[in-house]
Amino acid sequence: MAMRSLALGFTPCVLAIDDDEMNLMLIEQILGDKYKVIKVADGPSALAYLADHTADIVLLDYMMPGMNGMEVLALLRANPATEQLPIIMLTGDMAAEREAEGFRAGVTDFVHKPFIPDVLRLRVERLLRYEYMQQRLMNEVDHQSGLAEERLAAKLRLLDELVFALAKAVDVKDAYTRGHSERVAQYSREMARRAGDTGERLDSIYSVGLLHDIGKIGIPVTIINKTTRLTDEEYAVIKAHTTMGADILDMVKEFPELSVGARSHHERWDGKGYPDGLAGKAIPRMARIIAVADAYDAMTSRRSYRNALPQDESMSDRELFDHLNWYVEGVEMR
Repeated sequence: MAMRSLALGFTPCVLAIDDDEMNLMLIEQILGDKYKVIKVADGPSALAYLADHTADIVLLDYMMPGMNGMEVLALLRANPATEQLPIIMLTGDMAAEREAEGFRAGVTDFVHKPFIPDVLRLRVERLLRYEYMQQRLMNEVDHQSGLAEERLAAKLRLLDELVFALAKAVDVKDAYTRGHSERVAQYSREMARRAGDTGERLDSIYSVGLLHDIGKIGIPVTIINKTTRLTDEEYAVIKAHTTMGADILDMVKEFPELSVGARSHHERWDGKGYPDGLAGKAIPRMARIIAVADAYDAMTSRRSYRNALPQDESMSDRELFDHLNWYVEGVEMR
């Protein structure tokens, strides 16, 4: 409130609460040339005013009949609309204990009676300046935070676009598996969701699924699209896509699971997979999820060496059953 007034050149509003009419007149005389002074004689009147109006600073008498200054202070601090309002307590009591009590309750500053005009004027000005600068700082922090969030969002969009581009670069090499990487990513995310993963974990496994075959960029098209049985040498080249993919994605230090998914999605629960012969739960969980999705999509998609299998046949296929066992081992699917 004070900050808005100062920033736009308006006259700040001072709410003076005192049961002594002479004190109120003196406050208006001291501050009236620079501030709009609202004078009220008791706490209830002040609370009623603030229910419908705003003030930039409050001058609050400590000793008042009925509701005293500390009671008014407690109500102001309990109200979200006034909890941050600068409050100067006016008191004729010089005891340090009273000041300590006031500061603990939320008083911003004290001015002792009888008023010294320059002291009151400077205390009010100092508080308003402080509040103004604090608000400017908060506004700048909010502004910079907003810019940082926008930059982060832009970087995340760029990352998503790059991930999709890389995935498409892989899929375009195989005329029979267009969209394979995205389908694997979707299947993987859904399985992870049913297993209880949420939020960033689902986003992560989707990205891992998109790039699980990135190493195929380094595999010759003639081998990928070969319609006859692969030789042992050609199969060894195909298997190398796991390590090549891991080598590529190892460069993404902020997302190590990317390379894990690429390297280990052809491992087997029985240890007969590749490239590392991992077995059981030594296979990273995320790689097991990708393995299931990869196997399912491989069986339900047309390949260079066979047509797509029907859904019911795919679901009963022993390889998929094994993959599911690897994945759900110790994990309850929902």
